[in-house]
Amino acid sequence: MSDFPNSARASLEAARTVIVIPARYGSSRFPGKPLMMIRDETGTGKPLIQRSHEAGLAVRGIDLVAVATDDSRIAASVTGFDGNVLMTPDNCANGTERVAACLDQLPQADLLVNLQGDALLTPPAFVEALVAHMRANPLVQVSTIAVRCSTETFKHLADDAVQGRVGGTTVVLNGKSEALYFSKRILPYLPDDRLPDANLPVLLHIGLYAYRRQALQEYIAVGPTPLETVEGLEQLRFLHAGIPVSVLTLEEQGYPIVEVNNPSDVPLVEKIFTRRALP
Repeated sequence: MSDFPNSARASLEAARTVIVIPARYGSSRFPGKPLMMIRDETGTGKPLIQRSHEAGLAVRGIDLVAVATDDSRIAASVTGFDGNVLMTPDNCANGTERVAACLDQLPQADLLVNLQGDALLTPPAFVEALVAHMRANPLVQVSTIAVRCSTETFKHLADDAVQGRVGGTTVVLNGKSEALYFSKRILPYLPDDRLPDANLPVLLHIGLYAYRRQALQEYIAVGPTPLETVEGLEQLRFLHAGIPVSVLTLEEQGYPIVEVNNPSDVPLVEKIFTRRALP
């Protein structure tokens, strides 16, 4: 399927716990984003996809890290830094579909982690906690991460909402810590004079997922659904299909987990990345 041979084909065939980093070139807001240079504290630039790959390599207890793409330019970049490439069809509608498209190339994989290709600031500890959660709860089919919004983060989200911008995705849970709903609106509704607290937190969803193989197969079988389309949130397909999404709630890590969604995000991400890298 690909002109780009993997440097560790045996590992691909044997790996059971895998981080897959979906990456596409044709972003409408930021074409070529995976190849955008991100500089560290020394001023050294590496492509965003390489920085994200390195974030995956920093996670303990993972058998393999691979980039899933349909683009030869991204594939060439990944093989250039000796990474594993999984070529996927160009009609994948979202990252979850792209991870699912890798199943035939990962025949032994029974736990797959979707690490966003633009989320190089995702703490390795978050991924490790998610994997540990899945291993401790073998009946859980899909899991993801949320963080309790600090007052500062909540005010940022609220200000974005007033200005008509989407500042992030929130999630509300049932009593079993399963998602009731995800939205780009702030959930739950809070009166103007009410701030989130321990009794009524606002949970900011982090786009990091872990799936069982069967859950991905069912996701593809269901196909696109109205809510995921209108909200632009791929995880809503699981809820539509009646597949519970377990949400692991963690605390903020002392720095914002900003994604590279637009060219204007690059300086901020570089600043946070540099500050985080310093002792």
